Amino acid sequence: MGKFSGYLRLMRPVNCLMMGLAVIVGAILAAPNMLSALWQNFAYGFITGFMLTAASMAINDYYDREIDAVNEPNRPIPSGLIKPKKALMFASVLTIIGFASAYLTSILCLFIAIIAWIIFVIYTTVGKRSGLPGNFLVSACVAIPFIYGGVAIVNNVELNILIFASMAFLSNTGREITKGIVDVQGDKMRNVKTLAVRFGEKTAALSAVAFYIFAVFLSPIPWLLSSASIWFVPLVTVFDIGLVTLSFMLLKNYSRENARKVKDVVLLWFIIGLLAFIAAAIR
Repeated sequence: MGKFSGYLRLMRPVNCLMMGLAVIVGAILAAPNMLSALWQNFAYGFITGFMLTAASMAINDYYDREIDAVNEPNRPIPSGLIKPKKALMFASVLTIIGFASAYLTSILCLFIAIIAWIIFVIYTTVGKRSGLPGNFLVSACVAIPFIYGGVAIVNNVELNILIFASMAFLSNTGREITKGIVDVQGDKMRNVKTLAVRFGEKTAALSAVAFYIFAVFLSPIPWLLSSASIWFVPLVTVFDIGLVTLSFMLLKNYSRENARKVKDVVLLWFIIGLLAFIAAAIR
């Protein structure tokens, strides 16, 4: 049971579920009336998003094992529960499953899945030390599933999906910067040039809040362009209030402990955001 729990924690199931759902949301936004006709593409898309995210999380923990020994010693690899090589083997299996599901959808989807996977590997192996550029790479991986979902259904990238993907990109960049505040001690040891390491926690907090607020500013656009239903409005309002509230919390107290709380709670608002995106397709 211990090993199983370790592999499960290595995958970060909540993150995987959110990325799988992001693919479904992108698909629904692209073609809300085709769910029953193309259910296989929806299913394959969810599997691709879920499995490649799980693989990415495992790869990330493999390369972060020395930093995690300082910042997060209870994670599966630094705690000794999962051996580093076993984590890489596990990531390889997950990657193969994800690519297979993408191939069963379409060649174009396989191409996009490979690009997303390459972006994350570049981030993990090289980009992580770069700070903000690395944050952008991660956020690109968060935004791509929405685009992937649309392509899986209509073989095209719709404008409304690009707006939703941009909201995901901006808000996740804010979260990545917030994570830099949490991990500042270990990052200094490994010369990871996050905003918190280079300019201090206060500047990092201000930067994170700027990205959260930019995401909030984008949120009315789909409804104003008549590409989202009225059902989108109440949920996205809750999403906006959540991000603004967390922004005030972070500005008031940018300590490591409070930044960790903000980093964790913002995932809840991301789920509300996903629900808002789904509601946007209801006509």
